[in-house]
Amino acid sequence: MFGDVASFLLDTVFTLFGAVLLLRAWMLAVRLPPFNPISHTVFQLSNWLVLPLRKAIPNVRNIDWTSLVAAYVVALVYLVLLAGSTGASPLGVFPQALLIALLTVIKWALQLLLWTTLLLAVLSWVNPRSPAMGVTMQLTAPFLNPIRRAIPLVGGMDLSPLVLFLIIQVLLIVLARLTFSTALFGF
Repeated sequence: MFGDVASFLLDTVFTLFGAVLLLRAWMLAVRLPPFNPISHTVFQLSNWLVLPLRKAIPNVRNIDWTSLVAAYVVALVYLVLLAGSTGASPLGVFPQALLIALLTVIKWALQLLLWTTLLLAVLSWVNPRSPAMGVTMQLTAPFLNPIRRAIPLVGGMDLSPLVLFLIIQVLLIVLARLTFSTALFGF
């Protein structure tokens, strides 16, 4: 029972913090203004880790490598702590943890995109004039615009968020299988 509670708490805390780090990189990639409340909150939550790393890892073009590397390190720490909470030796799973940490970061990114798209869809129905609507539109535009070009409006409804949900779900299933096979059989 203690192992299940510890796993749940580790998963929740590390997934949320990993999502914050990825959101920071995503916001910089889409050039979201840094002075809106969402950007400010994300920066405040992640500055303690990102700013010291930024001295060693520079940003190149519009890619925030510092936040991405920080998310990878957080995923590694998460996997080591998770292995320790289940009774496994953290050093015994370390070689596989390098690849599984990368897959974990990809999973966090897909889940973040899924939740952001869901928020966009809900806000478009409930409160399209919400301040968060502009932020979610700017974040999801690089993913939804290609789908919008391929799929026309149906009865005045934009089906691109639904298509993106389906694509993300398929990718999450493939990622889960890949992570399971990596953890079970090694590289």
